[in-house]
Amino acid sequence: MGNIVAAIASSHAFALIEPNEWDKLRDRNRKGYAQRYGSEPPNHPRIFEETDVDLEVRYGRVRAALDQLRKTLETTRPDALLVIGDDQNENYTAENVPQFAIYTAEEALFFDRLTKKEQTYPCDAETARIILEGALEAGLDLSFSEGFPEKRLLSHAHVEPLMRILLPAADVPIVPIYVNAVHWPSPTPARCFVFGQTIADIIRNNLGKKRIALYASGGLSHFTAGYPWRAYSGPFGYGAISEKFDRRIIQWMTNGQVEEIKKLTSRDLLDHGDIEFRSWMILLGAVGAVPAQLLAYEPLYRGLMGMGVARWPMEDDHPR
Repeated sequence: MGNIVAAIASSHAFALIEPNEWDKLRDRNRKGYAQRYGSEPPNHPRIFEETDVDLEVRYGRVRAALDQLRKTLETTRPDALLVIGDDQNENYTAENVPQFAIYTAEEALFFDRLTKKEQTYPCDAETARIILEGALEAGLDLSFSEGFPEKRLLSHAHVEPLMRILLPAADVPIVPIYVNAVHWPSPTPARCFVFGQTIADIIRNNLGKKRIALYASGGLSHFTAGYPWRAYSGPFGYGAISEKFDRRIIQWMTNGQVEEIKKLTSRDLLDHGDIEFRSWMILLGAVGAVPAQLLAYEPLYRGLMGMGVARWPMEDDHPR
């Protein structure tokens, strides 16, 4: 019987970059918005309240929390790590956007778009194929990719957290899993939850004695250049953070109130900048009503996002 031995989640993008780089990268992001929509958006007024000293203290909590996630993987030493995230016109473009997909090759060449570094990661192709077949048998239409051009995996939701923080040595086989977040329309939160339940059932029933870790990459609230603005009609503008909504779903997670979380709609996520919370929803479906341990939540406007880091204590969450 397979086990989920670790379950972790975090924001990515600016959350993985030191604050002294944020102003420059935020300006680049605003220029990207202008390329799409014709004019640069103003900086959010809250950024002027965040001093360098304030950022060091508050981002220090995020940095320390990310370190705890890495240590969780080092301690549990899983046989494979399932990495759940979206793709923003990186490997999957508007020509072909799967709602859910899994990478089934034996290795992937990661490319970090900011540092320009490359690194080959081993992939657990056997586990990927078993999840693919099990999902299809369960009635969930999961797409798959046996490889990408030159084996290059470009999605920053998968590449950057592993290369920079969680698995820099590339010493655990991975299984990249994709969920559509930025191309409207996207899967409902409830459907993402069902996908997670399906993954957990497959781990328990089809993976022998494998010890599996799950990592959900993305979120929390943020409104950046790549947001699906044409589908958006909510109250927030570029650079905003829906702090109240973030804190509500965080409270549900820390209380193990999955029934409340399952009531969220696609419009809820879109209106509040939480479209990438779908990755977390898949993980929540896998772990069920286990209360989350919130390691950090910091709404950082100079970093363009509500940065969240969490883990879920699992029964086999101990040294191997």
